[in-house]
Amino acid sequence: MPATLENYALGRWMPGSGHKQELYDASTGEVIALADGEGLDFAAMLDYGRRVGNPALRRMTFHERGRMIKALALHLTEKKEDFYTLSYRSGATRADSWIDIEGGIGNLFANASLRRKFPDKPFYVDGDPIGLSKAGSFMGQHLMVPKEGVAVHINAYNFPIWGMLEKIAVNLLAGMPAIVKPAVPTAYLTEAVVREVIASNILPEGALQLVCGSGQGILDHVTYQDVVTFTGSAETGRKLRGHPRIIAESVPFNLEADSLNAAVLGPDAVPGTPEFDLFIKEVRKEMTTKAGQKCTAIRRVIVPENLLEDVQIALGKALAQTTIGHPLAEGVRMGALAGMDQVKRVREQVRQLAKNTPIVYGDLENVQVIGGDCKVGAFFSPIVLLNSEPFRFTDTHEVEAFGPVSTLMPYKDVDEAIKLANLGKGSLVCSVATNDPMVAQEFVLGAATHHGRILVLNHEVAKESTGHGSPLPLLIHGGPGRAGGGQELGGVRGVEHFMQRVAIQGSPTMITAITDVYQQGAKQFERDKHPFQHYFEELEIGQTYTTHRHTVTEADITNFAQVSGDNFYAHVDATSLEGTLFTGRVAHGYYILSKAAGMFVDPRKGPVLLNYGLDECRFTKPVYPGMTIGVKLTVKEKIAQEKRSEEDVAKGIVRWLVDVSDETGETVAVATILTMVKKKNQE
Repeated sequence: MPATLENYALGRWMPGSGHKQELYDASTGEVIALADGEGLDFAAMLDYGRRVGNPALRRMTFHERGRMIKALALHLTEKKEDFYTLSYRSGATRADSWIDIEGGIGNLFANASLRRKFPDKPFYVDGDPIGLSKAGSFMGQHLMVPKEGVAVHINAYNFPIWGMLEKIAVNLLAGMPAIVKPAVPTAYLTEAVVREVIASNILPEGALQLVCGSGQGILDHVTYQDVVTFTGSAETGRKLRGHPRIIAESVPFNLEADSLNAAVLGPDAVPGTPEFDLFIKEVRKEMTTKAGQKCTAIRRVIVPENLLEDVQIALGKALAQTTIGHPLAEGVRMGALAGMDQVKRVREQVRQLAKNTPIVYGDLENVQVIGGDCKVGAFFSPIVLLNSEPFRFTDTHEVEAFGPVSTLMPYKDVDEAIKLANLGKGSLVCSVATNDPMVAQEFVLGAATHHGRILVLNHEVAKESTGHGSPLPLLIHGGPGRAGGGQELGGVRGVEHFMQRVAIQGSPTMITAITDVYQQGAKQFERDKHPFQHYFEELEIGQTYTTHRHTVTEADITNFAQVSGDNFYAHVDATSLEGTLFTGRVAHGYYILSKAAGMFVDPRKGPVLLNYGLDECRFTKPVYPGMTIGVKLTVKEKIAQEKRSEEDVAKGIVRWLVDVSDETGETVAVATILTMVKKKNQE
């Protein structure tokens, strides 16, 4: 009797209490597990996530969440071979499984590293401060805080591990818990990973729950504080997005739908060029990886009409080298579809396409299989169709066969290639193979409105490109129109999807207190010793040091010109100033900044370890000989750093506001400098 998958809800593993759905080995047709999600109290699960998981994550800082995600990635890395063993049952080869398993864990690592883009706080300040009054006493600032709900992820069957990990990595970093609902046919893989996650005790209780069955009714209980994401067919996605509860509560809904992605061969990429070879290789790879069961797979192959035959021949030769069979059989390069139901569905879709676009490669009924039987296993031949009139026969741009299926079509010029690519009505990704910068620019600018991502493929990126179908954690993954209109991943942008942006209005002092970032015009205070003599923990936001003053001379300007080699006419030649903004020799901006540093730096040895850099600098008023300058140095922000080893020095980065003013009190230069400051507590 096959084992029944369990759901993880309300802090414990539990079976369903209804109809059990059979899950099959894609290569043999054997029943390997049963799934049942009926009887789960979804209202209670959502409440549990909001009540238990959410507060625990919200209390953590971005850095703490990031380290938690990294620990989880390291733990799953140790267990990954167990996942590979199980993944073969889905019809995936080792290479296919690598994308799902290593790609998913890689997303955890990438998002863990993303913590460094955020402060060591539970929230972050978004963008620059905005002045709202002439005198500067009223201002605005945007703040991002984690939502108080639960992220509900409804995932597709093709990437049961990556699909879950790439989503929860982002919501966990943002400070939200998740309920994951994988597609049933491959839910056994998701369950195996979640078991390891829970067993690791790395996540706080309530941070992750799992539904292995249908999940029918889960959306009935979501609120405006929750976030729902869906990956799958456009038709199902539209139905879910139109759910009455989603509409009534204005629940954020991110849809990533399968789309008719295109690959375009540039007119310059003729046979014999590296770009032509790269194009054929990429199309073959995208057709056969995961047996074409990828939301980013190439479905439309758009080529210059004079190269159509060359591409058809070259692609046929490349596909002929693809050996199909059981993933564990030696020499197999393409495994099975997810199941016999999927074979039937793809076959029907290809037949519909073939009414006007004939099959020029592959066989719908027969396929040579290594180590398996196409009568019981879900094996399927790569299929290439030819649409000679792509503006007339539009099924190519409407019907997606979710398997190793692509359609060739010709174009006359780049403008026509753009129109064909855009006929997909919104795609996750397209690629263009060209070594002509003008072709690349024309195509990208023309196709950008209809695509979430565009890969420009040429010989320069051949060795390091991740390829057409590989979404990257730091870039957005999603697309307009048919592709769903949403976006996932995207570095900071992806994290923001699970947070609430709020505009704070008030005085600079109040905004400083709320954000823990000094705002110009806020109250300042001085201490009994120089701030460079304070350890990182001792420094406070708004703490200020006022320097002595210095009168700038012509000798200062001349000496700096000699030392720096900056002999720009405005600094050294008073006879060349007619028609300029200056009334006399003007001090170098970098002299003013250097002199300011000399005035505010404490030369004594102390907790300051080094100058870490300069974030911002503006020279706002000319400084002429005879003018007197002074500096106010203020603690603007503190950013704790992690120790890289036991021997490493505990330290943090301090961002200082440097305000240089003249004898009238008017600012002549303003900058943000960074220093690395030692912590008093070295544990």
